[in-house]
This record gives sequence, structure tokens and C-alpha cells, in this order.
Amino acid sequence: MLRAGILPGAFHLIFDMAHWRHGCPDKDPLMPSTLELIADIANLIAVLLAARNSVHTWSVGIVGCLLFGWLFFTVQLYADVTLQGFFIVTSVMGWWAWQRGNAGGELPISRTPARALLGYLALAVIVAVAYGLLLHRFTDAYAPLVDSLVLTFSVLAQLLLMRRRLESWYGWLLVNTLAVPLFASRELYLTAGLYGLFWCNAWYGLYRWRRALQVQERLA
Repeated sequence: MLRAGILPGAFHLIFDMAHWRHGCPDKDPLMPSTLELIADIANLIAVLLAARNSVHTWSVGIVGCLLFGWLFFTVQLYADVTLQGFFIVTSVMGWWAWQRGNAGGELPISRTPARALLGYLALAVIVAVAYGLLLHRFTDAYAPLVDSLVLTFSVLAQLLLMRRRLESWYGWLLVNTLAVPLFASRELYLTAGLYGLFWCNAWYGLYRWRRALQVQERLA
């Protein structure tokens, strides 16, 4: 937990400079960057818990999504704001699914059939293009197509994660690859760095889940 006085003065100076570069002198210069820091910490904890196959990833993730939704709204990444709302709803559903499974027991790790996965990927691309065009036409969204790709593939990865599907980690690898330059281009350098860590964590999660799945298959 964060406590009063934990941020040193040097961090406040960096936050002031970053916010000034955004050209928002009418806003509190500390709020967006302080918000970014707290949101990043919450979401980092959540993804580490996911990689360790812990059900607590969902409750911590809800807090992180609320904070990220606020943050992304301030930098005109509206598809990402929509995404955080989706994450909150699916986090509740994911918690229930992981606890209860298909037959009242804990849900096991499994693979997604290849044909179904190809269909999901095609749908994600189509929706991303359509939503990106809508954002471009009707809003002042920044990088609407890339932002929409992050949205749709995050949705896909999250749905697979809810079902404890191994392929969810490939989805997160793609999402994080797109998200790092997107957030860096909006001078959200801390968040870009966090998504770089998420990229590494996705490899770690993939490794751990593969091992767990192999154990499941040997015991079956």
C-alpha cells in the first residue's frame, strides 16, 4: 500500500515536467502522473498473480482497471477507457469461473482448438478496424487504429484467460508489443515501461502454464 510521503521530491519534479509537456497547465500537474504510478503498481501486481495462476489476480485487477480507465481518459485513449470497463466486468466473471469451474470444481488449464482460435483472431481484427474508423470519424482519439487493436486483442486475451486457456498468454504478448510504443508516444513512459514488464511476464506466464498443463495431462 502507498503511504503519505513515500514519493520523494525528485519524482514530483519528473511528474511536473512530464505533465507540462502534455500542455495541460490548467490541470493539477501531479494528479495524472501520481495516478499513473498507482495504477501501474496495482496492475503489475495483478499480472504477476495471473502468471502464478492465482485467483487473487482478479480482485487486484479491478482496482488497477479503475485507475487505468481514469488515466487513459486524460490522454484521449478512449478505446483503452472502454477496455478497462470490460476488464472490470470480466474480472468478476473470471473470479467466479476460476473458483467454480465447469462442474463445481476449480477450472483447469486447457488449450483452445485451432479452428476456434483462428476465428477469434479474424473477428478481433475486423472489430478493431471498424471501431478504429468510428473513433477516427467521431472523436479526437489518438492513434485510433492501434488503440483499437490493443482493445480487441486485450478482450480476446482476457476471455481466454477467464477460461484458463494457454493461448491467452500469446494474446498478451501481442497486446503488450503494441501498447509499449503507443503509451510512450503519449509520454506515459512509466506505463510504457510497465507494459514492457508485462511483455516479460507474459513469457513467464506462458512458461508456467505450459508446465502446469503438462502436469495435468500426466495425471489425467
